[in-house]
Amino acid sequence: MQQSVAAFMDYLRYEKQHSPHTLCAYQRDLSRIMQQATAGDIQGWEQITEQQLKHWLGLWHEEGLSSRSLQRLISSVRRFYQYLLTQGVVANNPARLLRAPKTARPLPVTLDADQVNHLLDDPYGQADGDPLKCRDLAILELFYSSGLRLAELAALNIDSFSGDWSQVRVLGKRSKERMVPVGSKARQAIQHWLRFRQQFVRSESGSALFLSKPGKRISTRQIQYRIKAFAREAGMPVGVHPHMLRHSFASHLLESSGDLRSIQELLGHSDISTTQIYTHLDFQHLAAVYDKAHPRARKKKDK
Repeated sequence: MQQSVAAFMDYLRYEKQHSPHTLCAYQRDLSRIMQQATAGDIQGWEQITEQQLKHWLGLWHEEGLSSRSLQRLISSVRRFYQYLLTQGVVANNPARLLRAPKTARPLPVTLDADQVNHLLDDPYGQADGDPLKCRDLAILELFYSSGLRLAELAALNIDSFSGDWSQVRVLGKRSKERMVPVGSKARQAIQHWLRFRQQFVRSESGSALFLSKPGKRISTRQIQYRIKAFAREAGMPVGVHPHMLRHSFASHLLESSGDLRSIQELLGHSDISTTQIYTHLDFQHLAAVYDKAHPRARKKKDK
């Protein structure tokens, strides 16, 4: 059973070129199934039935595994069995008809435009004379300007940008490339950082755009930590993280343009249903405006 999982992971890694994060998720889900099978004295993947999988899902749900985690696990097992079918290891896919309990999808948390301006206008002058904080401000500007994912931004090189720095080529999920515009404020912040970047360059730096103090490509974990610290020093009332800036980018664009298809392209979503969650945020904004402005919606003041 372990050999089949190892072969499947190699298939995802080398042929499908999935990210390390995705590979870890598959490995974790399949290990959970394999441990349960081993405990039940099951020796091969072909011995697992749909009824057994349903029973295990019920157990894990009772133990507190969320519906979202169960949905991901089902997706992992279903795809794994599709692979085993192509390899002739099994004759059917017992996960084909499995369904996890439905759960309400939480709306993403965003910053409003005033909060974004407060953060990016650097009210405390954190970037003045400090190369690393200048780099952090450029990272923040680029997240909000172009709606990048954390891993996408960390992987950027200097040659990822077009000649005038107005566009950036991004390598997204499943190695899918897209071109994304870069706003003027982000371009200015990047150019400011480039004046300091050379002092951090080492032989192993390569062409990475954002470097750490020791001269290596900045890691995703470092970016998360630095953004949180920058926002805290700026007096932000909420904890700021990279995906919050991506959500804010999408929400503010939809609020201004209403063009869901274009936002789908900019975010790199393969399915527009993923992008549609921002329409709920937009409706919340409209509903708030309605409640404040409509004569028949306003609450009467107590007399």
